[in-house]
Amino acid sequence: MFVVIFGRPACPFCVRAKELAEKLENAGAIQGHRYVDIHEEGITKADMEKTIGKPVETVPQIFVDQTHVGGFTEFDQYVREQALLSAEAAQ
Repeated sequence: MFVVIFGRPACPFCVRAKELAEKLENAGAIQGHRYVDIHEEGITKADMEKTIGKPVETVPQIFVDQTHVGGFTEFDQYVREQALLSAEAAQ
């Protein structure tokens, strides 16, 4: 499983998403992750909307194995539903 996070600088939910992906990677629950700074890469809201297929209002936008999961809240919920981290590792 590979996670891609599209985010921007100074976004607290982007930071939390990166931290969660790092925990997953360190626990061996995923093979890796990539953080894409949308400002640095020149990715626009319209570009993301084309990729996702629906309007995008916030970042981060997160993909798991090329499937759009949503933002941080949806990613956190996905991790919990899939039981990818033990309770103590999730802290």
